[in-house]
Amino acid sequence: MPRVAVLVTAVVAAVVLIVVLTRSDGTSDQAAGGEVFLQAADKSGPDPFTESTATDSSAPPVTPPTATAPETVTTNVVRRVDGDAAGLYGGTRKVASCDVEKQIRALGAAPAKNGAFASVLGLRPDGVPAYLRSLTPVQLRMDTRVTNHGYRDAAATNYQAVLQTGTAVLVDDRGRPRVRCACGNPLTDPVRQQSVPRPRGDTWPAYRSSNVVVVAPATTVINVFVVYDPDRGDWFHRHHGDTGRHDQKTDPPTRPPTGPPTPSVSSPTPSEPSAPSSEPTSEAPGLVPPPSPLPCVSPPTGSASPPASPASPGTASPSAKPCPPTSSPPSSAPPAVQPPSSALGSPQSPPDDDSDTAAESAFTPPLS
Repeated sequence: MPRVAVLVTAVVAAVVLIVVLTRSDGTSDQAAGGEVFLQAADKSGPDPFTESTATDSSAPPVTPPTATAPETVTTNVVRRVDGDAAGLYGGTRKVASCDVEKQIRALGAAPAKNGAFASVLGLRPDGVPAYLRSLTPVQLRMDTRVTNHGYRDAAATNYQAVLQTGTAVLVDDRGRPRVRCACGNPLTDPVRQQSVPRPRGDTWPAYRSSNVVVVAPATTVINVFVVYDPDRGDWFHRHHGDTGRHDQKTDPPTRPPTGPPTPSVSSPTPSEPSAPSSEPTSEAPGLVPPPSPLPCVSPPTGSASPPASPASPGTASPSAKPCPPTSSPPSSAPPAVQPPSSALGSPQSPPDDDSDTAAESAFTPPLS
């Protein structure tokens, strides 16, 4: 597999904020700090909406079958990255990581599932095909926290999840994951939690809770995603809503201004954030934020999310400082669907999995 000869230094300050997920009223024990389910990239997981629509190009990272000892987690701090950060997502140029039309056919053949899927994302059932075609197929390059919604007993369920690096997803025009292709499940923003959740589910050696991120919506509509191709070790542009047909190779992003990270949200308890881990990490080469000397996204304040894409039910979207528009060329993709928002019920746990978790995940890229 080709390797990148020179890796661009990423400045975390321009794209990441430290976020403490605190409990919101009316949530279940899980949302208050009960459990978070780890989901490997190549597994469908509990209560799938459909069969897998991930393509062969979306193979997960190769990991050994055993895991190291679990880490000790003492804080509930999650890093947040802007949805328009260059290199946030990966993929193969000219190849979609998800088969969007297969997803549409699978839901269309099951009206009850289609209706439940639509209700999670605040859509009309007949608007699901157009909405899915407005999304962009990519792969996660970091272990990512979301609310996952399964289908059980003729209704949508929901539970907190961490999706493994390499997971094939469909993202909206603000860069937020909205469908997990291995199971066809709709995704929404993670629910705030009061204490450190217990990890359950799958295991992979690269997992470490301190490296999990939450994707914050970009402050403007993303016309073009700047995607990293790990197979070729290069970069390409993908228009939002495109399945790869119009991908164009591009130069690596320029080095952004430097500056120290600025934590913007403190913990609700007197405890201090845990010290950075000294264990080695699996690194994601070339993650580069948009050129900006300061973070563009402010901590959650309960304000509504940007109106250009479907609202994320059940969680307050962050407010944002104005950011310069992306330097990417304008898109010829169809306009984003704008369905009404809908309420999200209390998280429900999927069937128990006896596995626990281990090790560490990629976030900070290496120096050039």
